[in-house]
Amino acid sequence: MPKLHQVFPALLMSLLPALCLAEATPISSGLACKSATQAINEESFVDIGGISQWVTIKGKHCSNPVILIVHGGPGNTMSPYASAIYGAWEKDYTLVQWDQRGAGKTFGKNKPGEETPLTIAQMADDGVALAAYLTQHLGKKKIILTGSSWGSILGVQMSLSRPELFYAYVGTSQVVSYRANQASSYKQVLSLAQAAGDQETVSKISALGPPPWNNPRNFGILRKAIRKYEALRTDPAPAAWWTPEPAYATQMAQADYEAGEDYSFLKFVGYKGDGMFSTVDLPATARSFGIPVFFVQGAEDLLTMPAITVSM
Repeated sequence: MPKLHQVFPALLMSLLPALCLAEATPISSGLACKSATQAINEESFVDIGGISQWVTIKGKHCSNPVILIVHGGPGNTMSPYASAIYGAWEKDYTLVQWDQRGAGKTFGKNKPGEETPLTIAQMADDGVALAAYLTQHLGKKKIILTGSSWGSILGVQMSLSRPELFYAYVGTSQVVSYRANQASSYKQVLSLAQAAGDQETVSKISALGPPPWNNPRNFGILRKAIRKYEALRTDPAPAAWWTPEPAYATQMAQADYEAGEDYSFLKFVGYKGDGMFSTVDLPATARSFGIPVFFVQGAEDLLTMPAITVSM
């Protein structure tokens, strides 16, 4: 069976001819790219939504289409691992990594208090502002948008809000519905544990009771079991992918990453199950898209169940 890192670039490559034709607009001398053949390698904080947010832009040729990668988690930034995972794509695309509000280097630059709010609408607005900035900064009419897991929630909202900024949206591990995704994960993991005679996991999951939950720890317990059974049923990602680049491997950078992950996840689940995740219901809010939409879904995904994604 083809793996995600094989399927995803092939899907984007199928869009290349049309995108390259669409990028015939001359590049202004005042932009980041001075010529179509120029390479670009930028790492900096960009003013987005009233705060400085960390953005990296890397590619071999300025003429290539731009992909904005919206990371998952929330709080699991991909900037530290971008070269290892996506480096080979840079010959065909200009890749943009973004440490979202409350995550990674953006968290470190703007440390929020525990009570500082974090909302889907706010972060989707950040993403739209970044996309608009990229079109101007890189001399592009539009860009490609992709989001994974948590990032797929933002990706949908961004594409609905400003479709004119994007050629297409590609969702991987697409989150569709708070209630449907969580209930399906719970049922499937419990079934797998029962079939395997894994009484420890059966006991832990059964003790939670079916979702929705009011205890923020419950989702973390389910996620731990999900990881266990996904690992048993799939091939692991290459170990080299998860070695952070030196600039992200310092003690301070690692502390900011972990603190941002904790902060963002708590805002995601909420103290009483009333966090950002509890508002997600795409069948009710995302009935029509103004751009092409593609979903890439793992058959063994236990967090965003394929059957739920297909139902959208």
